[in-house]
Amino acid sequence: MRAVSVVTGTAVPLDRSDVDTDQIIPSDWLKRVERTGFGRGLFSQWRDDRGFVLNDERYAGASILVAGVNFGTGSSREHAVWAIQQYGFEAVVSPRFADIFRNNCTKNGLVPVQVDPEVGARLMAAVQADPGLEITVDVTRLRLEAPAIGLEADFPLDAGTRTRFLEGLDDIDLTLRHANAITSYEQTRQTWLPSAT
Repeated sequence: MRAVSVVTGTAVPLDRSDVDTDQIIPSDWLKRVERTGFGRGLFSQWRDDRGFVLNDERYAGASILVAGVNFGTGSSREHAVWAIQQYGFEAVVSPRFADIFRNNCTKNGLVPVQVDPEVGARLMAAVQADPGLEITVDVTRLRLEAPAIGLEADFPLDAGTRTRFLEGLDDIDLTLRHANAITSYEQTRQTWLPSAT
């Protein structure tokens, strides 16, 4: 996982609530054996509609997805997070995330920015009105900012998750921080216990 301290860029306004993981990445895409190429499948059923926001050239190159309430419901597929990232988004802003989706975000380096509904609605309207609006997600300060509209809001991340983002640590990296203790334990285990070799 790469380290993330600040994400600055424009946003795509996905003005829909209760977006589930099957809508984010339809199940047809889950047959892939690689962990790459999912960006093309992001909202693929909705993208057949020319009027869908991802087909709007004004939002091309955006690095932040501004979503409605209850984003990422449904199955626990990590593919949903991979698709969002591989499309080019580094952060998702929503008034509420499904717990499993939010957890998958934090384990894969996609910043889940949970804001009050009023902040979410204000940001959604502002991005719809101005596709060039610059937004900053500051993981160091746990702050969301859109200076042009005077928007500043805090967002929650527990200390451990914040450290994961700032240092780019996945679960394996966190385990390897204890490599010496693991080795020491393994050397003192009773010989009659099962071993990894």
